[in-house]
Amino acid sequence: MRFVVALGSLLAGAATAIATVALHQLVWGLALAVVATAVTVLALPPGWSTRLAFVVGFDAMLGWLTVPRAEGDYLISQNWQGYAVLGFGMVLLVVGVSTLPRPGRSVTDAP
Repeated sequence: MRFVVALGSLLAGAATAIATVALHQLVWGLALAVVATAVTVLALPPGWSTRLAFVVGFDAMLGWLTVPRAEGDYLISQNWQGYAVLGFGMVLLVVGVSTLPRPGRSVTDAP
């Protein structure tokens, strides 16, 4: 079950990154994408299969979309909006990793 949740979170993060890249040229689109993605990340419970999987899906798709296309152009522009999207992806990665639960004994390990 945890694998299905992780896969769903990964795909949702990738779809969110596609929507963010599609709207980042418009100032209101960039603001909407940043706010909606940040609220989603903070609403997901911390964990490997939920929050971190969403963030990894977002950043992996964002990284894949930064590769130049065959025509020689880029999907993410080289202006403040494009750099804001890339910086936001890095902030999400830091939040996703830093909010992982601390390793310790699980409830089933208690005597």
